[in-house]
Amino acid sequence: MIKHAHRPLLTLGLLSLLSACSILPKGEPSNVYLLPSAPATAASNATSVSWSLRVAKPQAIMALDSPRIAVVPEGSVISNYKGARWSDNGPVLLRNRLLDGFQADGRIHALSSDDAQLQADLVLVSDLRAFQGEYLNGQVQVVVRLDVQLVDSASRKILAARRFDVQQAASSEQVADVVRAFGQASNSLSAQLVPWVLEQGQRSQRP
Repeated sequence: MIKHAHRPLLTLGLLSLLSACSILPKGEPSNVYLLPSAPATAASNATSVSWSLRVAKPQAIMALDSPRIAVVPEGSVISNYKGARWSDNGPVLLRNRLLDGFQADGRIHALSSDDAQLQADLVLVSDLRAFQGEYLNGQVQVVVRLDVQLVDSASRKILAARRFDVQQAASSEQVADVVRAFGQASNSLSAQLVPWVLEQGQRSQRP
């Protein structure tokens, strides 16, 4: 009889717990964005190079080494777009875009990333200083800033270094338009970086 007396209390307790769970805040839904790809281009007709290249993932601060889409609304405040995120961390997306650029160019056949850690004659290392939207006079402008170094893998000597700084205005403040501007800025950076690496790499092979 004592056991039966406790059943109504137990049932009420379970119902109360379920009711409490139903009013807990739900996770905010997120749209997952790919970095928009570059338009297809024909491979270069120039002679292929004899050296190999490994492209390393750029180093970045925690706010940028994240799947969150960064935005600087004002001053030194860095935030992110709510309800939206990248398909991978920003540095990985940019590294893969650079790999796409080299593959589209076609002159470096022995190309790899730091994921595989294959042997390579030269290594492209970098620091991602900016990968964010910024407000300028009420308009969103995407900024991609990358400090790169081309390194001889055997000697660890820095062969060349350069900063690439690209800015691309978004057509509106809508997240989809800002994402499109990220793709355009990344494509522009890749278009500048690929021929620079090829030029510096060829110089390093001269006796």
